[in-house]
Amino acid sequence: MALNSINTNSGALIALQNLNQTNSELNVVQQRINTGKKVGSAKDNGAIWAISKNQSASSNSLNSVKDSLQRGQSTIDVALASGDTVIDLLGKMKEKALAASDTSLSTASFNALKADFTSLRDQITKAVDNSKFNGVSIADGKTTKLTFLANGEGDGFDVTAQTLSLDALGLSGATFATAADAKTMIDTVAKALQTSTNKLASLGTSSAGLDAHLTFVGKLQDSLDAGVGNLVDADLAKESAKLQSLQTKQQLGVQALSIANSSTSSILSLFR
Repeated sequence: MALNSINTNSGALIALQNLNQTNSELNVVQQRINTGKKVGSAKDNGAIWAISKNQSASSNSLNSVKDSLQRGQSTIDVALASGDTVIDLLGKMKEKALAASDTSLSTASFNALKADFTSLRDQITKAVDNSKFNGVSIADGKTTKLTFLANGEGDGFDVTAQTLSLDALGLSGATFATAADAKTMIDTVAKALQTSTNKLASLGTSSAGLDAHLTFVGKLQDSLDAGVGNLVDADLAKESAKLQSLQTKQQLGVQALSIANSSTSSILSLFR
């Protein structure tokens, strides 16, 4: 190829190629700075993009798991609140039965204690029947087990129901007609009190298990999000430094192209 040609300017072609390359790299850096990601689409890095999308989907699915576990916590908390009420009522029933076992009481006093005992017993049923969260209860005896989501694969976290109804506590129709009956009722209520505390202890253990698993799921989700960030997030400090370098390189490339384009004008001097 001739060194001095008005048809082909090799220097300008090379300068233009280098400038185009610089502009392309500059666009990539600007995109990373704008999005905060070094891999924003499959075009940037297909393998890494696919991995990040799969892991992001796994992380997002854990939101449903957390919602389910939190719903389980609330269901148990309502049952525990109902159980606390039941225990308070049983304590008062025992007190009334003990007072009614006193043979020195008048008939009016005995009947008043009996009426109080019956009223307290009926309040247990009301407390248990109202122990629902989102229409579900694990204390009223209508369900034996609830299963909540444990992971993104749909495995379950089982919570065994603990019935606190009068039937379950052995107090269905409990009452007394005489002081002797009232004395016997003291032991019956004491056993019901022990049974209810055992059931609440079991619910408390289940609640603690849900708390621990919910904490684990939260940490797992954070780890997945951090892993995805490591794969796709851009190092903005590094990209900022590279931006400065490419902008300088771009300016030099423009100047180099300008010099290469002006070189052919020297040929005109040959024809003067």
